[in-house]
Amino acid sequence: MPSPDEEYVSPAKIPADVAKSDQILGPLTARQTLILAVTALVLYGGYWAARPVMAPLAYLALITPIALTVTVVAVGRRDGIGMDRMLLAALRFHRAPKRRVPAPEGIPPLPATTPAAWRTQHTPAPTPLNLPCRAIGESGVLDLGADGRAAVAACSTVNFHLRTGGEQQALTEAFARWLNSLTGPTQLLVRAHRLDVGPLVDELTTCAPQLPHPALEQAARAHAAFLDQLAADRDLLTRQVLIIAREASPAQAGRAGHRLTEAARALEAADLTLTPLDADQAAHTLRLAAAPDTYPLAGA
Repeated sequence: MPSPDEEYVSPAKIPADVAKSDQILGPLTARQTLILAVTALVLYGGYWAARPVMAPLAYLALITPIALTVTVVAVGRRDGIGMDRMLLAALRFHRAPKRRVPAPEGIPPLPATTPAAWRTQHTPAPTPLNLPCRAIGESGVLDLGADGRAAVAACSTVNFHLRTGGEQQALTEAFARWLNSLTGPTQLLVRAHRLDVGPLVDELTTCAPQLPHPALEQAARAHAAFLDQLAADRDLLTRQVLIIAREASPAQAGRAGHRLTEAARALEAADLTLTPLDADQAAHTLRLAAAPDTYPLAGA
């Protein structure tokens, strides 16, 4: 007889690739079928155009490398990404400027007193770095320009493996209900970054003499020394879970924050606490993402 703590948890089958495109012609997707069909029509039209001046075998030998290359590009995949998309990304990267600087007002010209030899550009001139986030509202909503608005919230975690089978089932069902209730683009971001225990060590050291018993004061000082030594011996990391709700229309900025409020109510059943970030917290989170070694997260 299983104990009450070993309740049965019904499994849920999830496809290995939930984002896989639909196949419309055998194993080919619509994008692959379009690429191959257009290539076949172009090569077939070239055959009829070159037929009066070129033998069929010579034309076949000419187009075989082209057909094989297009087939590999259309059907091939690397790391789950189609080769055609990777080639387009490589082309965009090659044409994009490589030297970008944070200058939203533009790159100012060199002063007139600059020597003429210094004005000669041996390398491409730097261009302004256009970040996705244009501004942060008073409520913490990120202005993404033409991409809409986004609201960010910090999410707590839950130790799933320490729960009983019935509790795990309830947590899974609550999380699934929230996923099924989503009405717009939502991102779950789990990131690890450096932890600064300095404020916590200072707080323990300051509050230790105020404790009611000398043993408690000694334990607090010992714990502060342990944390200080731990930070000196190794790089401490912490995990942060963020939930971002985005609205594609700039006119629906309030809708993004409202969706986080709905998510907070829905995730309460999964023992998860959602805390929307205000303007200062959102700005600090963006700084952490841009330069994690410059802005470590305080441990206090």
